[in-house]
Amino acid sequence: MSPTPPSSVRRVACIGAGVIGGGWVAHFLARGYDVTAWDPAPDAEDKLRRLVTAAWPALEQLGLAEGASADRLTMAPSLAEAVADAEFVQESAPEQLDLKRDLLARLDAAAPPGVVIASSTSGYPMSDMQTTAATPGRLVVGHPFNPPYLIPLVEVVGGERTDRAAVEWAAEFYGVAGKSVITMDRELPGFIANRLQEALWREALHMVANGEATVEDIDASITEGPGLRWAFMGPILTFALAGGEGGMAHMLDHFGPSLKSPWTRLEAPELDRALRDAMVDGCDRAADGRTYAQLVAERDQGVIDVLRATGRLDGPAR
Repeated sequence: MSPTPPSSVRRVACIGAGVIGGGWVAHFLARGYDVTAWDPAPDAEDKLRRLVTAAWPALEQLGLAEGASADRLTMAPSLAEAVADAEFVQESAPEQLDLKRDLLARLDAAAPPGVVIASSTSGYPMSDMQTTAATPGRLVVGHPFNPPYLIPLVEVVGGERTDRAAVEWAAEFYGVAGKSVITMDRELPGFIANRLQEALWREALHMVANGEATVEDIDASITEGPGLRWAFMGPILTFALAGGEGGMAHMLDHFGPSLKSPWTRLEAPELDRALRDAMVDGCDRAADGRTYAQLVAERDQGVIDVLRATGRLDGPAR
């Protein structure tokens, strides 16, 4: 796809230098890349350099790559100059479809042939954004989480006209650049993590609106409850442990009927054999050979580590 292998990329262009774009700039600088940024706002450079300065102490704690330096940031006077010698382009413009569509077409026209261009969009499918680009095959979504220099996840997916090679190249590059990558097989409105966040957010709004719980109750229910486990094991594997040594299969057989209970305003899918098997098989893959006892020990130690790290438990970390 790209003329440069993912592991050989040295210069990245970041288009848009707001909170998300600036976070990408800080991340790429910390990973040892030369970064050229462009943003049309007249005060963009001052704000960007302040953001990088503010993020740098956290990045130092995470560990800087060899040669990493904030001095490797260049602010380009134009979009064309920003991408002229880029080996990868990360677009982080405001969430306006017409703006995104036009900007991606301009980036496609200006960037060197074959260079992958990724959008940080948090909601639009690439199929809707790549419609006016001359070579849409190199346009992908690289959806980060705020702040991009601190949260590892990036969700990668192409559009209807994206070349699969571009998706694979981007996923590999993000991995080389220190991100935790989910490569999606198909477009999904809101992607994966945002849909899960949105489900919890909407249910929280319902409970507050109906006087069923306070904001403080809802936040505490996560930080003092399932959030402690989700930080390292995720909700599905955590549920699997509720099935004891029988795992997800026992959990579904035992608690499956409760899906019909009015616990949430979301409609539950039919728990048919295909869905049951998909959940069980997925948990087996996630366990990756670890026994129930090993998973329990991992969960227990993880909760202890999170409690200790957040100052809710005295004593030294293991």
